[in-house]
Amino acid sequence: MAEKYFSRHEAEQLLPMIAEFLKVAQEHKQTVDAAQVELAKASSRIVVLGGSYPPYSDLVKKKAERDEASEKIVETIAKIQETGCLVKDIDEGLIDFPSIIEGQEAFLCWKQGEARIEYWHGLEDGFAGRKRLDGGSSGEPPSGPSRVQ
Repeated sequence: MAEKYFSRHEAEQLLPMIAEFLKVAQEHKQTVDAAQVELAKASSRIVVLGGSYPPYSDLVKKKAERDEASEKIVETIAKIQETGCLVKDIDEGLIDFPSIIEGQEAFLCWKQGEARIEYWHGLEDGFAGRKRLDGGSSGEPPSGPSRVQ
C-alpha cells in the first residue's frame, strides 16, 4: 500500500516541479554516460596497448566527474520521490503516482512532455499497459468512487 494516493489534480499540481527535477537528473545522467564512455575507451586502450596507461590524472578526473554526477542523480530522484510519486525511467521521463482507480490501487502515469496526466495503469501493467483516463471533453475522469479518487 502506498503512503499517499494522488488525485489527478494533486498529481498535476506537482508536474512543473517534477519536470524541472527530471531535467536536472537527465543532465547529470548525460554527464555519467559521457564519462563512462571515456573510461571504457581508456580501458580498451590499456588492453590494446598491452598495459600502457593513459594519464592517471585524466582517469581520476573522469571517475570523480562520473561519481559526482551519479550522486546528484540519486539526490534529485530522492527529491522527486519525497512527493510520494515514483520515478520509473529517467531517460523517458516516466513518473507514476499511486492512486485508487475503479476501487483498486493503480498508478496515474505521466511521461515527460505530456501537458497533463492522461493515462493510468495497474500495479503490474507498467507503461505498456497504460489506459486513457475516461472523461468528458475536459479529460477529467467521472466523479465518484468508481474512478480516480
